[in-house]
Amino acid sequence: MPTITIRDVPVELLERLKQRAKEDRRSLTQQVIHLVERALHDELLSPAAQAERWIHMKRWRSSRDASQEIAEIYQARTRGR
Repeated sequence: MPTITIRDVPVELLERLKQRAKEDRRSLTQQVIHLVERALHDELLSPAAQAERWIHMKRWRSSRDASQEIAEIYQARTRGR
């Protein structure tokens, strides 16, 4: 299996990773793989699907409809990003 090396990890971040790994009963390597997989999976969700997740988790704090909020965010983005 391939290996990657991550350099210059801030000490605080490493400690947080170790603590999370301990809480989740994973090795540090397993925890990093889990978090990267989760981040990449979430990245693949459409904006509307992500908004639905936030609404379901009661983290949507806007009084506007999710589609309106998302449209405004896209309009405000700088081209090339």
